[in-house]
Amino acid sequence: MPDEPPEEPVAIPITGELDLHTFRPDEIASLLDDYFAECRKRGLGRVRVVHGKGTGTLRATVHAHLRRSPAVAGFAPGNETSGGWGATIVTLKPAGPGP
Repeated sequence: MPDEPPEEPVAIPITGELDLHTFRPDEIASLLDDYFAECRKRGLGRVRVVHGKGTGTLRATVHAHLRRSPAVAGFAPGNETSGGWGATIVTLKPAGPGP
């Protein structure tokens, strides 16, 4: 609608944990890339991505993106203390030297 104000960017705290529940599926890839970039800049090498258990569709989408991401060294499902199948623990590659 023409009367709606443009969407403002949402500030997300960089804590090493990213909860995807409030984001649209079409936002996930760029959100993960941006979040990982900020984590790497801050020296955070491990991120807990919370996608929920549900039907597994969001988890599959996240895992497919992680497999393609040049920032990701590896990933695994959460354990009993970090969310089990509802979360994925991502290990990031160290940030390279800046320009």
